Amino acid sequence: MAEFDVSYQQRLNDAVAVIRGRWTIAVLATLALRETQYTDLLATINDNERRSTGDAGRRPLSDRVLTDTLRRAREHDLIERRAGSGNFSSVWYRLTPKGRALLRAVRPLLEWAHEYSEEGGDAAALRKLNIGTSQPG
Repeated sequence: MAEFDVSYQQRLNDAVAVIRGRWTIAVLATLALRETQYTDLLATINDNERRSTGDAGRRPLSDRVLTDTLRRAREHDLIERRAGSGNFSSVWYRLTPKGRALLRAVRPLLEWAHEYSEEGGDAAALRKLNIGTSQPG
C-alpha cells in the first residue's frame, strides 16, 4: 500500500469536509427547490426535520448554526447570497451549479445509507429532497 495515491485520498477528504455538519445537506436540498429567504429557509428546514423525526427530542436548527452553515457553503461556492437594498432588507440564498453538482454526487451515498441502514430509512424522504433531479438553475 506504499504506493497509495495521497492526492486521491486528500481530494476525497476535502470533498467529505465540504459536506460536514448535520445541516449542510438539508440546507442545500432545500435551496435546490428554489431561491429562499433566510427566515423561510430556517423555518422550512425545521418543519421538515419535525415531520421526518416526529419531534423525537432533537434540537432544531438555530440561527447561529444556520448562519455558520451558510457561510461555509458560500466559502465553497455551493450557494450564492443576495441581499436587497436598504437597512432591513431580506436576504436570499440560492444554489450554484457547483452546489447542484454536489447534491447529485451525494445522492448515491444517501441511497447506500438507506439500503444498509438498520431501520431501512425513508425512500420518500430522498424523493422529497429532489436530490439528483434536474432543477432550473
